[in-house]
Amino acid sequence: MFEMKQLTTEQLHARATYLALFTIIYNIIEGLVSVWAGAADDTLALFGFGMDSFIEVISAIGIWHMLRRISGNAGESRDEFEVRALQITGWAFYLLTAGLALTALINLYQQHKPETTLWGIAVSLGSMSFMWYLIRQKTRVGTALGSQAILADAACSRACLYLSLVLLISSIGYELTGLGSLDAIGALLIAWLAFREGRESFGKARGLNCSCSCSCNKA
Repeated sequence: MFEMKQLTTEQLHARATYLALFTIIYNIIEGLVSVWAGAADDTLALFGFGMDSFIEVISAIGIWHMLRRISGNAGESRDEFEVRALQITGWAFYLLTAGLALTALINLYQQHKPETTLWGIAVSLGSMSFMWYLIRQKTRVGTALGSQAILADAACSRACLYLSLVLLISSIGYELTGLGSLDAIGALLIAWLAFREGRESFGKARGLNCSCSCSCNKA
């Protein structure tokens, strides 16, 4: 934290922008690898994890957009772009929840087994390492700037850490036991976490709508 206090506001904004761009690029790569490997190995939990990564990109773009406006001395007020990004994110999470839950239930009924979950173990371990880094850095920058938006983004990275943990447990469980139901159960847990993220996105969007409306009325 001492290191952050030594940085100027401009340097802190530059650090926050780097973290936002890093989040976007990492989630795109993680999503591509997870979706490809999940589809190739018939691993629903890994496939769902990858789709979640793509949805997180939309949210991260909203944070990056806000930071660009802050650098132009716009303050931490929000605009219509960020509200729409959160709403799209919320609907995407809800659709992912429905798709994962339905497919997982079908897989449970059919006693489906993935070919392997080794990719799930590798991806989840990598994701947990990067998410831990992002949580620490975003929390430090957000605290130093007094930015609730950046701290909320750190909480979003924390949710991704939980998703990675679910994927890791279900993937290791399958490799150790050969029980195909563990993959489906992992997918159901990811669906539940995705539903929570969707609900939080809509909650943030409603809050921003109120803020935008109040700002317009005052103007």
